[in-house]
Amino acid sequence: MTLSYKQLLANITTFIFDVDGVLTNGMLTIMPDGELLRHMNVKDGYAMKTALNSGYRICIISGGTNEGVRKRLKVLGIEDIYLGAHNKIVQYQELVKKYDLKPENILYMGDDLPDIPVMQLVGLPCAPNDAAPEVQKIAQYVSYQKGGEGCVRDIIEQTMRVQQKWNTYFDAQI
Repeated sequence: MTLSYKQLLANITTFIFDVDGVLTNGMLTIMPDGELLRHMNVKDGYAMKTALNSGYRICIISGGTNEGVRKRLKVLGIEDIYLGAHNKIVQYQELVKKYDLKPENILYMGDDLPDIPVMQLVGLPCAPNDAAPEVQKIAQYVSYQKGGEGCVRDIIEQTMRVQQKWNTYFDAQI
């Protein structure tokens, strides 16, 4: 019998997120000096900080290399940030070994083809509403929100609600 994604949420202790297309809308603003600007949703940040404060582990694995992204995520308290990751399996395996994680305890949210190999290894693969069709096909949950528009908040809040941890500790300063 296959479990529903809601049932799988009960086992989640670790969230892994891609950046571009998940924490951002995937759009880049190119400045005259070549700097690439991204937009992140404050509600996603608040949910990540709340989850960290409640004892969840949050990790980032992204092919992008923007140091502004790293700074923002560090401000939230995220320690495991892998940027420039083009073969995301390597960083995933490092995290599993470092924290002795089990696949059923890991939720991964990705939006495009480079995310698929890791999504196939975790207990709960998820995607934003505007993810590539191939990603949505293997995701066990597709958020009603698009990347950069609250999909991270959506899945964190659902997980914490299932585990009765949502709305119990809101000192998330971001």
